[in-house]
Amino acid sequence: MQYIIFITVSLGLLLSSISGTSVAVAFPAIIESFHTSLITAGWVFTIYQIASTIVMPLIGKLSDIIGRKLTFILCLLMYILGSFLSAIAPTIEVLIIARFIQAIGGGGFMPSAVGIVAEEFPESRQKAIGLFSSIFPIGQILGPNLGGWLVSTLGWRSVFWINIPFGLIVLITSIFMLRKDDKVGGKIDFKGAVYMTVFLSSLLASLSVIGNTINGVSIAIASSLLIICIIFFILFIKQEISSKEPILDIEILKSPPFVAANIYNFIYGMAIIGVMSLIPTFAMDVYNMNVFESGFVLTPRSIGMIVSSFVVSMYLEKWGYRWPMIFGSIVTAFSLILLAIEPHNVEILGMAFGGMGIMLIIMTISGIGVGASAPASNNACIELMPDRVSTITGIRGMFRGSGGAISMTIATIILHQFANIGLGFKIIFMSLAALTLLTIPVIFMMPSASKPREIITPEIGFQEAKGMNSSA
Repeated sequence: MQYIIFITVSLGLLLSSISGTSVAVAFPAIIESFHTSLITAGWVFTIYQIASTIVMPLIGKLSDIIGRKLTFILCLLMYILGSFLSAIAPTIEVLIIARFIQAIGGGGFMPSAVGIVAEEFPESRQKAIGLFSSIFPIGQILGPNLGGWLVSTLGWRSVFWINIPFGLIVLITSIFMLRKDDKVGGKIDFKGAVYMTVFLSSLLASLSVIGNTINGVSIAIASSLLIICIIFFILFIKQEISSKEPILDIEILKSPPFVAANIYNFIYGMAIIGVMSLIPTFAMDVYNMNVFESGFVLTPRSIGMIVSSFVVSMYLEKWGYRWPMIFGSIVTAFSLILLAIEPHNVEILGMAFGGMGIMLIIMTISGIGVGASAPASNNACIELMPDRVSTITGIRGMFRGSGGAISMTIATIILHQFANIGLGFKIIFMSLAALTLLTIPVIFMMPSASKPREIITPEIGFQEAKGMNSSA
């Protein structure tokens, strides 16, 4: 029964991952179908990124309050509804709104799924949550291939229609197979939720505006959005301090392990989630690859992530959290440095590698690094609040998503400043490599293994756990 439940929630994550990459393949067809501009159509992706980032902490909190099963089912319903509306969208504006609805469901899958798995696998939670790290890379391999076939055969709307039958299968399975889980209870701080939604959406929207185009109008719009962001951020902090049921407990967020985890996840998002979407552009501009080749170079990265995350997940209890994250950070930084060097002809063990071969090797190294750190970083700090697993996962997702959005904007601005785009990429990759290495001291502030010395709860603060484990 446990494994059926794991497969069920994993299918939800896989569905979201496949959809994200398949929509990217359909993007040119969407622009052509609606006869719209690249900037306007770009909001098909931007709105999904903004909404899914914002919704993660909210869904995490909701999941802990009303129960993981109900939350997961509600997320599936929103995702299916958003997919249906996207498939029948008569205009680009309707499609953007439909993607917002779809993102509410897609962004909520991970927090609720982690909560379900944590309850179902109390003795092997580290392995189960770690294995989630292998799900998204599988979708990243299947998505482009499935999306390409669907778009060429049935048109761009088919990448949304395909979500509905698979989503319904997962929904029906979830209703009958997921157990009724324990819920912490409490209330949603609606005022805090509104403040957080406004300040985060203003921040991410301002970054997206600047990232899409840089001129007087875009700078004015972005500046206005940033002012709104600052105002509502201040209101949000005041509300969270005074609220009895805060969305984000400020006292917990100030504790050293959580500060360290949030810093790590923010930089993780910058180096791994954000700029990696520019790799196809890098491959075309620097290595002169065609569109197919530039997309294909991402495949070994996904394979590397699947393999290394699986291995680390199996041995996570033995190895602890810190060393996989340290190893992953070093290997990821190394891959970024290799990208910055831009090797074009390399001989390894008597074999000569050109641009394509070099990129495949670098992307494999990158995947190994990312996959090694993911299971540990996904589990670290969860024991500090075992009754708030979904909340912690939601906060983690928010910091990663924000880091990815900010790095994309900064990278776009940097690339706009250089006539030689290769030089711009060099600066970006070297900067991210340095940032990634700077996370190593932060890692030592997080719990070393699955049984940390301290457990945090909002009511009693820090206390010594009886079963201490000092192994790392």
